Amino acid sequence: MTLPLRTLTLAGLFSLAPLALATHYSAPEQLVAPSPFKGVHGLAVDKQGRLLAGSVVGASLYEVDTDSGDVQTLIGPNDGQADDIAIGPNGEMAWTGFYTGKVMYRENDAAPIQVLATDLPGINSLDFNDETGALYASQVFLGDALWEIDRAGAEPPRLIGKDLGGFNGFEVGDDGWLYGPLWFKGQIVRINPEDGELKVISSDFKTPAAANFDSKGNLYAIDTFSGQLKQVNLADGSTELIAQLDSALDNLALDADDNIYVSNMANNRITRINPQTREHRRLVNGDLAVPAGLALSEDGKTLYVADVFALRAVDTVSGKVTDLRRAHGSDAEYPINVALGQERLLVTSFSTGTLQLISRSDNSTLAMVHQLKAPSAAVELDDGSVLVSELAAGTLLRLSGPDLAERSEVASGLQGPVQMIKGPSGKIYLTLLSGQLARLDPSDFSLSVIAEGLQLPEGLTELPDGRLLVAEPGAQRLLSIDPQSGAKEVVAEHLPIGLAAGPGMPPTGIPTGLAADAEGRVYFASDLDNGLYRLTAE
Repeated sequence: MTLPLRTLTLAGLFSLAPLALATHYSAPEQLVAPSPFKGVHGLAVDKQGRLLAGSVVGASLYEVDTDSGDVQTLIGPNDGQADDIAIGPNGEMAWTGFYTGKVMYRENDAAPIQVLATDLPGINSLDFNDETGALYASQVFLGDALWEIDRAGAEPPRLIGKDLGGFNGFEVGDDGWLYGPLWFKGQIVRINPEDGELKVISSDFKTPAAANFDSKGNLYAIDTFSGQLKQVNLADGSTELIAQLDSALDNLALDADDNIYVSNMANNRITRINPQTREHRRLVNGDLAVPAGLALSEDGKTLYVADVFALRAVDTVSGKVTDLRRAHGSDAEYPINVALGQERLLVTSFSTGTLQLISRSDNSTLAMVHQLKAPSAAVELDDGSVLVSELAAGTLLRLSGPDLAERSEVASGLQGPVQMIKGPSGKIYLTLLSGQLARLDPSDFSLSVIAEGLQLPEGLTELPDGRLLVAEPGAQRLLSIDPQSGAKEVVAEHLPIGLAAGPGMPPTGIPTGLAADAEGRVYFASDLDNGLYRLTAE
């Protein structure tokens, strides 16, 4: 059924009596503390001894104080998007824009930023040869290749090798070879940049993410799946466990004293480790990484959070955060939204086109549906089938049958469905980037417009009295909307929401999640500071 949004009806809405007057809310109460970054990835220690960290989703490059753990933005959006960072022999710096496909460069802090290479989607890791100044960079996930980058930016990159298996965080050794992991093969390898010759050093990894040398020539590598930091014997490939950390590790760097810094994307965490004493200290940490979609249990005690690099449950009394899934340490695929079914959690990822069904009773995965077109939300229908909104296609799909393998399109022509909920009343509601709030009749999948003229509406929840609450992150406010009359009223404003979408993100950026309990308390996730907040009616 094709239903272009311009044909959705408003018939009959304004003839009904409006609900009670809107409620206004007190200042936000912090339930889970904020944290810096938006997932932390590449690390480097520069010639000044500064620890630098990059964030892809945050599209920024940061400086981290290694004593206090304080974080300052060094290069902000969007030039600062850095999946990895490298420091050259004279202190120059290069970094990779994973989604922009660019290799960025500058001679020093005061110099202008230059673009050395473009059109390299998934450009991931890079490093300089300290002897020759040569710069190398690899593509992973959105590509699979290794390149030499022209330092002047005048010549196109030289292809060294392709289809390697995901040559991730690598470093140039004293012999001029490139040492690093093959993410998809579980190996640490070395590659000759002259001719692409590859030799396997170790296969003692599940999902290796990065490898670096210390000042004495010892090679260390991290396994993102197991959360382990290991020392690798170059002679025989054997490994020694240096530190057992949490899964979702991403990169490492060493300072002049051979302290090792390791990033963890699921906790906005950087840990410093002394490989001799095995002592380690968290410099930066967050209980949440990039909170987006929310779903509240029927008893109001558990708030499920789609946290991009993890799926989490939060106790609404204590604020305690429990991991249900972690990226690269489980089958989680960058969750952006979560909804409650009768016995299942419905988790969507628009970056991987995935719907994952998880048992609410034992946390097992019941089904995985792939090849969806940027699914932004999902709801469970009364017959057990699942309705999915596809942000990229502007469609609603009904998934049914064994493993939800049967697909039927029930609506199309929608202008950017962002959030979709099935409220306690049984009605289904959608926010759309076109500035509309729509209602879906699950009996025949007909759509009608409730309200128009909204400012890029995202998060959506139904209040106990039947009113709808909509987040307008760009205006940093919440609106209550009467589903009968369409009347709107601002009920909370000046909220910590409204992060601009970075490169590679849809117009929503990180969509702001909303949830409300039976008492009318409202929970929202901050895309600015990664905190989780509660609003109480005044």
